[in-house]
Amino acid sequence: MFDPTEGTILRTEKTMAKNDLLCSIRDALHIDDATMIRIFSHAGRTVGQSTVAALMMTEDQDGYIPCSDPVLGFFLDGLIIHNRGQQEGIPSPAERPVPVLTHNAVLKKLRIALDLKEDDLVRVFHLAGIAVSKHELTALFRKQGHKHYKECSSQMLGAFLKGLALRSKA
Repeated sequence: MFDPTEGTILRTEKTMAKNDLLCSIRDALHIDDATMIRIFSHAGRTVGQSTVAALMMTEDQDGYIPCSDPVLGFFLDGLIIHNRGQQEGIPSPAERPVPVLTHNAVLKKLRIALDLKEDDLVRVFHLAGIAVSKHELTALFRKQGHKHYKECSSQMLGAFLKGLALRSKA
């Protein structure tokens, strides 16, 4: 389990809940509520301050709203648009919600949103104390079912977010 004071919140060791993941991304990238609302709007979703706050809560808090795969997908697609702009000819994320979002897909969307190259990814993982080769990285970005595909674990994704948080502090 990663220490929340180091920038990454991981509430369970086995699996990272989507709310935890959203909180971790927000913390790692230092995104405030107003920017969260703008990011969702880039994906064609209108959310208010209360919804953002509810998504940041834990299950035991009153007002908690679970973050589904499509909601996290809208956020990540909105983050891509927020950081890189809308591509012409590509339908709005609101028109193509993501029914299932794997850790590999989250990592890929973050890579695109932050315009990270292989060397950048290796450095981010290194900051979190994980040595990853370029070959291991390409396996994470292959299509599921490919013979060299590697599943991205919660721990690996958490380490990546920790590395992002440390990178942004530097």
